[in-house]
Amino acid sequence: MIQPTPNTSGKSPRSLLPKLLRKHDGKMTRELLLHPGDHGLGMTHESMQADATTTAVCGYCSTGCGLRLHLRDDEAVGLTPETTYPVNLGMACPKGWEALRVLDSEDRATEPLIRTSDGKFALVSWDHALRLFTTRMKGIQRQHGPDSVAFLSTGQIACEEMAFLGALAKFGMGIKHGDGNTRQCMATAATAYKESFGFDSPPFTYDDFEQSDCMVFIGANPCIGHPIMWERVLRNQNNPEIIVIDPRRTESAMSATQHLQIRPKSDLALLYAITNHLIACECVDRKFIDQHTEGFEKLCEHVSGFTPDAVAPMTGISADAIRQTAETIGRRKAVSLWWTMGVNQSYEGTRTAQAIINIALITGNIGRPGTGANSITGQCNAMGSRLWSNTTNLFGHHDFKDSADREKVACSLGIDPECIPTEPSWSYDGIMDGIRRGDIRGLWVIATNPAHSWIHQSEARNLLDRLDFLVVQDMYHNTETARHADLILPAAGWGEKSGTIINSERRYGVLKKVRRAPGKALADFYIFRALASYWGVEEMFSEWSDPESVFRIMQRASEDQPCDITGIEGYEQIDRCGGIQWPWTEADAEGDFQPEQQRRLFADGRFYHDDGRARLVVDDVTPMPEAPDAEYPTLLMTGRGTVSQWHTQTRTSKSPVLRKLYPNEAYIEINPKDAAAMEIANGDQIRAQSRRGSLLATAMVTPTVKPGHAFMPMHYEATNQLTLGHFDPHSRQPSYKDCAVRIERA
Repeated sequence: MIQPTPNTSGKSPRSLLPKLLRKHDGKMTRELLLHPGDHGLGMTHESMQADATTTAVCGYCSTGCGLRLHLRDDEAVGLTPETTYPVNLGMACPKGWEALRVLDSEDRATEPLIRTSDGKFALVSWDHALRLFTTRMKGIQRQHGPDSVAFLSTGQIACEEMAFLGALAKFGMGIKHGDGNTRQCMATAATAYKESFGFDSPPFTYDDFEQSDCMVFIGANPCIGHPIMWERVLRNQNNPEIIVIDPRRTESAMSATQHLQIRPKSDLALLYAITNHLIACECVDRKFIDQHTEGFEKLCEHVSGFTPDAVAPMTGISADAIRQTAETIGRRKAVSLWWTMGVNQSYEGTRTAQAIINIALITGNIGRPGTGANSITGQCNAMGSRLWSNTTNLFGHHDFKDSADREKVACSLGIDPECIPTEPSWSYDGIMDGIRRGDIRGLWVIATNPAHSWIHQSEARNLLDRLDFLVVQDMYHNTETARHADLILPAAGWGEKSGTIINSERRYGVLKKVRRAPGKALADFYIFRALASYWGVEEMFSEWSDPESVFRIMQRASEDQPCDITGIEGYEQIDRCGGIQWPWTEADAEGDFQPEQQRRLFADGRFYHDDGRARLVVDDVTPMPEAPDAEYPTLLMTGRGTVSQWHTQTRTSKSPVLRKLYPNEAYIEINPKDAAAMEIANGDQIRAQSRRGSLLATAMVTPTVKPGHAFMPMHYEATNQLTLGHFDPHSRQPSYKDCAVRIERA
């Protein structure tokens, strides 16, 4: 939904419309002229005419689309969607189309920068920057102990870079505490899968979007958040029932056959009511339950009180609508259930995710085409972070506390097992608490932007300023977090380095270097390699010479894990096959077998717990930590805004095209009834205030939210001035979707 730019010209909106929609001349107009008779790639405009092409995976979201890069003299001059790539089948969203454009920004970090005594930044050499990093971080560790330095990583860099960072920091530098921004998006799903299935294992493949006869989306708006996945939904030929459970009437909800517009954070109770009715009307698969699950009797007992009639007042959904949804799920043949941040970013998100998993299990909707309890990942390599970042899990999704796992990882890496910590790291919020207490004094932030994205923003920024030494490693020198840095290390971006990333359906895809990084910026991989040398642990990482050599190390460490990739021949095979889903073991590859493009987990009904059974997990429903009251009467939700925005807009804001496709100023959706009561008109400036801060935004008066609710996109710098710092107790993921605010005309 796009907020119009204010009209200050004095002309009527109708007279301005043609100029907004079309420019008759200019650079892009000339570029887009086609010459179909010319030799080359066919209907391709002049700026993208190339002498060769290659395919690489997009680096924005977890969909993992294949992009055909148009090369001239070995440099990418343009791109188009790859028609044969099994993920996107020739489609791309606006972000993918603009993936190269954001590399050309004037805001790129091109040389190392240090903060001087007057608070400004000065250029320094890489030698100076690396010596400063080493001297300051080692000095902090000597004075305050080895655990006084931490790192915050990302889901935006390659698996091999995550692996190098985690191994260097924890095994080489002795840094115990490190987490990633995937804590903000995927920790809940990972925790839920691990407890329910025995391993963090999304079971689906994108073909399931086309094979289902019923799709249930909970707290998910793929039409905006993952538009190519939504295109796969639209390709479904089975006339599927589409059920959307969401407190907003989102773009996806507008296409639903059933929209359950629940009260925010009542989803766990609703899912228990659906489960209750599935059991009551005998729409469960008793054979599957008996053979493949554990805990059904406890589940039945727990949900017995969550009848549709009892839950209806809690959720704002009629009992009949709840029963209809349950019966639709129970009577369809291939039901897939999908969730994203509306579930994950919740104070009871893990149990909500497991309530979804429970429904799939008790109805036998797992392991078959068109089924599954399917978590849609956020960032392009959040799955890689979950497996390889060496943060909450030991390298390759092993256990820091398990001596056998430590021995195995040490052997795979060729290091002393004594170098491996015996306990996992503090979670992201624990690291921030450590800064507050003074336990963490040095922080290294890589390709993430906590001064914008972390919950309760003003406190987060205050904590960053308390640090003795803050290092920010990023593509851009002026991110909100970089403004707080003592040292900025300039990093290459997507298209300027190589490696692999893993998408939502467990598919490894290849990144390729098709541009030179600007100035003296380096790929994160080679920054880590340089730091290993300056820190004095170069010998420990002598085998880590290039990304593909690290991929081979990762393969060794993955052996006999559910995520085993020992059967992959290398980057060339991944590229040739259009990506390869894990697992792909040496046994799978025997006889020169090539991996099938669409592979699901659990087709045999065997899960990753020792007994092979999935766990049915339940818990109490808990009250909202900060419900609206007389002083702050409106419940504010946050989430994705438009398809052309991404996260903190670090990259999307650098594209002139994308900036034209979304409102550049912050806006808040409010219901017409609330707007009338507050005498607010569409387009008015309004003030939103919480117990933590206040901001100005434009009012968007719309019935997409119910009375008493408001919605603000997460992409704007100001949004997290309002949010409340509370967390799921199991995953430690922040709950961004609920805080009480007061809204009034500015």
